Amino acid sequence: MPLEAVVVLTVTVVALVLLIAVLSAVTAVLLARRSGTSTAAALLRGGTAFGAALSLLALLASTIAGLLR
Repeated sequence: MPLEAVVVLTVTVVALVLLIAVLSAVTAVLLARRSGTSTAAALLRGGTAFGAALSLLALLASTIAGLLR
């Protein structure tokens, strides 16, 4: 695989992970305002959701890598 493709793939994955992190945090804070819970508890839930999304992303990436081999 050419170096340019590796760089593009790496940047894309990092951007997706950051997007998931930001969306998890925003969703957690919005849900905290709606339900009346504290922001800290909501961010803890958001962190858990981010971890789950990251695990799914890793599973998807490994599945695709396995299919392409």
